[in-house]
Amino acid sequence: MPYIREIVEDGHPTLRKVAKKVDPKEILDPLFQQLIDDMFETMYDAPGVGLAAPQVGVSKRLFVMDIQDDDHPPAVMINPKIELAEEEVEMTEGCLSVPGKVGEITRFRRFGLSGLDRNGEKIRIEGEDLLAQCLQHELDHLNGVLYIDNARNIRPAATEEEREIAQAASAEAS
Repeated sequence: MPYIREIVEDGHPTLRKVAKKVDPKEILDPLFQQLIDDMFETMYDAPGVGLAAPQVGVSKRLFVMDIQDDDHPPAVMINPKIELAEEEVEMTEGCLSVPGKVGEITRFRRFGLSGLDRNGEKIRIEGEDLLAQCLQHELDHLNGVLYIDNARNIRPAATEEEREIAQAASAEAS
């Protein structure tokens, strides 16, 4: 039974560490599978479109995501490696670990990662716009980076659109 974990906020030491690589033998362990289920539950409850293990205080190279469109089912990415990064654009972004704030950040419009899924099988996820942004945002978390480290004009979410972005946490391209 999955449960909602606490999302740690800026200032928590786990958010600033490079997360540890997951041993593939660990993936099928029931406790690791429980972590994945808990992360999905926590992400949906927040609500957000992505959640990295460091955001729930676990220093492992793992994130879950669901951008909630028909073309991209919910996904688990373990030990991601960059496969594609093209065309820089500016986007508005927020984060569950930096609640109520948004800022402008430069991201790649097209981005792809390869890694392992929740069964330890090789996967590759690539896409554009919100999917690309989510992949980059979650990968940053695994490297101890928060979007506020690279964003400009960090501010309280003021407009309805900004509040939606701050609440959805891994923002929309603007």
